[in-house]
Amino acid sequence: MELFHFGFLSVRLLDILDILIVAFLLFKIYELLKGTSAMNIFVGILAIYLLWWLFVKVLDMQLLGALLGQVMSVGVIALIIVFQQEVRRFLILLGTNSFIGKSVLPKKLFTWNLRSSTKSELNVNAVVRACTTMSKTRTGALIVIGRTTDMKFYESTGDLMDADVSKRLLESIFFKNSPLHDGAVIIENNKIKAARCVLPVTDNSELPAHYGMRHRAALGISEQSDALAVIVSEETGQMSLAVDGKIFNNLSQEELERMLEKEMK
Repeated sequence: MELFHFGFLSVRLLDILDILIVAFLLFKIYELLKGTSAMNIFVGILAIYLLWWLFVKVLDMQLLGALLGQVMSVGVIALIIVFQQEVRRFLILLGTNSFIGKSVLPKKLFTWNLRSSTKSELNVNAVVRACTTMSKTRTGALIVIGRTTDMKFYESTGDLMDADVSKRLLESIFFKNSPLHDGAVIIENNKIKAARCVLPVTDNSELPAHYGMRHRAALGISEQSDALAVIVSEETGQMSLAVDGKIFNNLSQEELERMLEKEMK
């Protein structure tokens, strides 16, 4: 169906929809690459494509076009190799609710993960009270709360537990003389699945210099999965929450509890 007509140019409803979809995908790609070294590589590849299009399609320069064409012919494979982490994150986003937002209707339409239908409700109060106590004593902690992404790979890097979530147990794990305090605790289905787990570290180059390894690991796991990561800083005692590649700092007990309850709905 044609909406507008300007001389030789006609605009259809499908054309507008096409532009909006492409703009949305480009925005999501920008969000994934923003602040990483891959952003510069992406700009370089885009520049090569524009040059190829200019020389071949517009100026009809055969020799230079052929050389750039050889580069373009292996472009897909090169993109997969160079952007393997970003491709993985993009595919994870496609399979989770964070890609389409947090409104109720998209969740009902796109949530097909069967694990979510059998999940037990997280004991948010126990997690928040434990973090508050550790914040007062400046006990460093990193707690990962799984949602729909399978966390078994990260659980296998630590010591398996499968224990009920409780304030006392979390405090005991992160006590500075505990053999389990170094690393992350992973919670799934209201169970502490594993402790002393190793997490991927974010490669975001724009992070403030004062962010330690806990904050970088929390951001890393939130970039590569839809899990939540609660951090208690050993230096300042501040509580933070990482979600969808973003970090919210200096949270009060009430703010942390409210955000966890909202994200776990």
